[in-house]
Parts: sequence; structure tokens; C-alpha cells
Amino acid sequence: MNDKLRTFYREIKGKKVSFIGLGRSHRELLPMFAAKGAQVSLRDKRTREQIGPEADKLEKLGIQLILGEQYLDGLTQEDMILRTPGMYYYHPALQQAKNAGVAVVSEMELFFDLCPCKIYAVTGSDGKTTTTTVISEFLKAQGFNVFLGGNIGFPLLPRIEQIGPDDRAVVELSSFQIISMRKSPDVAVITNISPNHLDVHKDMQEYIDAKRNIYLHQGGMSRTVLNADNEITASFVPEVRGMAMQFSRKIKPALGAYLGEDGVLYMNDRQGTTAVLPMEEIRIPGIHNVENYLAAISAVWGEVSKENIVSVAKTFPGVEHRIEFVRELDGVKWYNDSIASSPTRTIAGLNSFHQKIILIAGGYDKKIPFEPLAPKIIEKVKALILMGVTAPKIEAAVRACAGFDEQALPIYHVSNMAEAVEKAKELAKQGDIVSLSPACASFDLYPDFEARGRHFKELVHELA
Repeated sequence: MNDKLRTFYREIKGKKVSFIGLGRSHRELLPMFAAKGAQVSLRDKRTREQIGPEADKLEKLGIQLILGEQYLDGLTQEDMILRTPGMYYYHPALQQAKNAGVAVVSEMELFFDLCPCKIYAVTGSDGKTTTTTVISEFLKAQGFNVFLGGNIGFPLLPRIEQIGPDDRAVVELSSFQIISMRKSPDVAVITNISPNHLDVHKDMQEYIDAKRNIYLHQGGMSRTVLNADNEITASFVPEVRGMAMQFSRKIKPALGAYLGEDGVLYMNDRQGTTAVLPMEEIRIPGIHNVENYLAAISAVWGEVSKENIVSVAKTFPGVEHRIEFVRELDGVKWYNDSIASSPTRTIAGLNSFHQKIILIAGGYDKKIPFEPLAPKIIEKVKALILMGVTAPKIEAAVRACAGFDEQALPIYHVSNMAEAVEKAKELAKQGDIVSLSPACASFDLYPDFEARGRHFKELVHELA
């Protein structure tokens, strides 16, 4: 156990620590903090009946439950509040508590404060999960003991005692997590920035500023990897305090990985230019995954050998819910791209296929315009199946787009995933491709994109 962690445990003993939301990480942290002698409470909008037997288990550990509509009452009386990433940092109740002298933090903020090893962190509007996972695979191939967490993997703070100074932590961070962070990772990666989560953030500028937090607090020995092809991320370069690296499909950056005109991925560093591998040797398909590899290579270059980078690229099968092949039935191939929770992600997914496909889309409304998606749907989709609250908006954007032909692109509306899969099966002929790539979040019908993707796969596997 490192000294920082030992001091932290000593400081929370006897303190009133309140957790907002019974999320994935908090389930492990609640008993951990209780065991260290903190006066722990859980605040959750749900009722005791909605939480179920878990409520009894928590109370047996001495954890106070503050449930229901008034769950945020009395926050100013706490010593420390841990919010879930899903709770907006600028919520009036949190800000009131903060102004009263209460420490308002999150699992990731505490992890960054207490972690004894080098941290790689990835954020962006698209490509975060694949890039994060590829970085972790690179480091594992090099022989490091890797802890993968943040939005993916396991909650890391409950495992803090297992992490040594020679290990590596790799984390995926959303804007909701970064918005309040005042410590940056050793290596920061921003894959890209496009409109996203505008249903939560005050405006686009707040969203951009949240992403900037990933590098703003770095020291001089740090590294920041930015997308040179994205106007917003390219503008961040002058703000970087440490080494600024860029990746690109279009230009040769001074420092960073890029795609050459010959289809080969190259790395440009102070020693010169190194050919890494041809893009067609990357196992997972799609030009967006080439970008993800360029970002990941830039992040680990100098710590992971070229040989290990190439080995991972040739063998890594990809991440669940990201253009994931589900099955082939009667000559029809089915793909799960449930991670595509924004129009830009769906565009990337559509670009991965070399033929027109049957697309299942729609879901929760994040207040992102669908007009940029419409031309790609017209170009790459032969039948559009829409579900969820955004279905009318997507249809309106497609119909208003130049080149729309109702005969060439029929649009169907369904009420749920089961109906969507049945409709796709009815429409699909031998040689067709069906992809779930929603362009929207899942919260109108599912708790997260993973639950949505798993349900889709179950339904597809049940087809006969």
C-alpha cells in the first residue's frame, strides 16, 4: 500500500461520506469505505422496493440509505460526496454542497489522486473504447500488468491496493467524468470531438471544455495525443504543456502516427519515420479503426515495441458491440454496432461496409442533429428500420436530404427491438447485411448500449 493511500484511509475514518447513485463502481466502493471506518450513506432516487434485496445487504454493513424523491436533501451536512458520472457536475444540489465546504469528487478523481502507476486516459466523441482497449492490449503484449477501467473494464478505485508502481492503468473517460477533474493522466488521448451529450451539457462549448480537462493539468513530462484531422482537437495543440503528438489520415504530423498514401501506417518521431504496418493487416475493419490504431500507436510509442504493436493489430478481434459480427443465417450477415450512440459513429459504421445494408437505428434523444447522417444513409442503406423516440427526427432528416428516393430507400417504423429484428429478417435476402447502428443513446428502452446490444444479439441468435 502506497503512502498516499494510507493517508487517505486515515483521513476518511469517521468522516461522513455519501455516495450518490448505486452504480457499478459504487457497489464496490460502499463496503470498501465502510470497512475503512467512514460513516457511509447511499443516496438514490429509487425506492427501497426498486433497489431490492441489495438494500438489506448494504444496511447490514452499517450503510445508511437515503432513498426516493428527497434523496439529495441534507447534502451540505456531509464531509465528502461521491457522484456517479451520470450526475451532472453543475447540479444545483452539488454546487450548494461544494459552496458549503463539502468535498465533491468521483471514483475516477480519487483514483487519479491515489494511483501509484503511470496512467493512460482516452476521451473523445467516437472511438474511445476501441482506442482504450487497443492501448491496453499493446501494453499487455509488452509485458506490463495492466488495469483497464473508467467507462469499461472494472472500477479501478476498489482495486487500488493491488496496483504497483510498475503497473499501467488505462482508462476511458467521458465528458461527465472529466468535467470536474483537476488532475490529468501521464498520457492523454482525444480521439475527436463532435456534437454529443448536448441533452446534458449546457452547450457545445461546455462539452469541449470538459474534454480539454484531460490534458490541462498535465506536467512537463506528459504526452498528449490529438487528432490532427479534427478541427477542434487540432486547435488544442498550443495548450499542451508536455509532448504534443498528433495522428492523421491526411497529413504527416511532426510527431505522431499517420496513414501514408500507400496505405501504410507510419510513426514520425524525433529519430525519423518508421513504417509500422499496412492498414489491410489490421484485423478489425473500417477506416475509423485505422484512426483508432493511429491514436493508440502514438500513445504507446517508445514504451511498446513495433513488433508487439504489429502482433496486436493482426490478432485483436475487436470490442463487443463495435461492428461485432453476430451470425450468418440464410446468407444474411448480422452485425451489432450498438456502441454507435451518435450520428458520427453510425457514419463510421456504414463506411465499414462495401455494399448497401439494412440499418436498424433510433433511440434516446441526445439533441444531436441527424442532418449530417442523412446523406450517408441515402448512400449506404437499402432499407431503414427506425425505433425509439428519435425515429421521426431521423426520418425527417433523411426525407429532407437531396437525393432521397422512397423507392430506393424504404423506411419502416417499429416499436421495439424484437419487431426491428423481425422486420429486418423479412426484408433481408441472401448476400444482405443487417446492422444495428442506432446513432442514438439507448436510455429510452435500455439502461445502456451494452444491454441494447446484448438483447439484439439474443434476438438474432433466436432466429431460425
